Amino acid sequence: MNRRELLVGVGALCATRASVATAASGSTMTAADVHIDGYPTVEAVKWIGKKLQQETNGRLNIRVYYAGQLGRESDTIDMTRFGALDITRVNFAPLNNPFPLTQIFSLPYVFDSVEHMRRAADGDAGKAVLESFATRDLVGLAIYDAGARSFYNTRRPVHEPKDLHGLKIRVPPSDIFIELARALGANPTPLPFGESYSALQTHLIEGAENNWRTFHTSRHFEVARYWSQSMHSHSPEALLLSRRTFDSLQPSDQELLLTAARESVPYMRQLWDRMDAESRDFVLKAGVQSNEVDTEAFHRAAKPLLEKFLQRKGLSQVYQSIRAVA
Repeated sequence: MNRRELLVGVGALCATRASVATAASGSTMTAADVHIDGYPTVEAVKWIGKKLQQETNGRLNIRVYYAGQLGRESDTIDMTRFGALDITRVNFAPLNNPFPLTQIFSLPYVFDSVEHMRRAADGDAGKAVLESFATRDLVGLAIYDAGARSFYNTRRPVHEPKDLHGLKIRVPPSDIFIELARALGANPTPLPFGESYSALQTHLIEGAENNWRTFHTSRHFEVARYWSQSMHSHSPEALLLSRRTFDSLQPSDQELLLTAARESVPYMRQLWDRMDAESRDFVLKAGVQSNEVDTEAFHRAAKPLLEKFLQRKGLSQVYQSIRAVA
């Protein structure tokens, strides 16, 4: 989607919203996600919409635009901030620069496991991050899972950081991921998620990093046949609401939406656990070569980056909250 197409889409979206939504009669809220239909985050937002419909006799509803129909994650963040979009689901990575507290959830080897990340997201650390979105006209609704991120590439197995040397690796547009790839010896190439498949095909990049489910549903496994289980980050997903939308709702509807979003988290996690395992099995049966890595070597290479970011204002305190629930 180019900029002109995006602007046309925003205009059409705003016109549609104006025709269907009024404070008195109810509202169909719009939500965006770059993942395909059926992805756990997409299904979780649909679940919220059904919950709202049931509780309000159809007065409130959510229409989900999936597969990047409304643009890149960076586009939908801005659209939601300015009220052209009600809800967006984005990974923490593109939020790292504008919302500094999200950095702690994306840094390498902060979490010991998916279960540890979930405890942190449900506790004081997650609460602090969700509240921080208010600084730029957003309401943090929920933190969803995105699994453990590992490296995959078109060239060779990666057992230790030196095996990444010289490889052009796609990373999200986040200082953390750019610096991490560089610290591990790779050549970081920041690209929007939707451009990664063609970049792998044309050899603009030679690899990327993500979770099993995204590796599968993005079809990256068709061209990148080497998966290396580095599990270097558990950068989760944020579900964000426009402050303008929130303020336009009646207090009772505000609470209903906040409650439904919180209750969608265990539903999303249940879907995630099942689909993540299915995706891993699928790509391995499709011939992808998977290997374990020298975890200690990766930890050593990433440690200076972690220590650098922990010097930043506010991050150390949140980090201590995370470690307290390890």
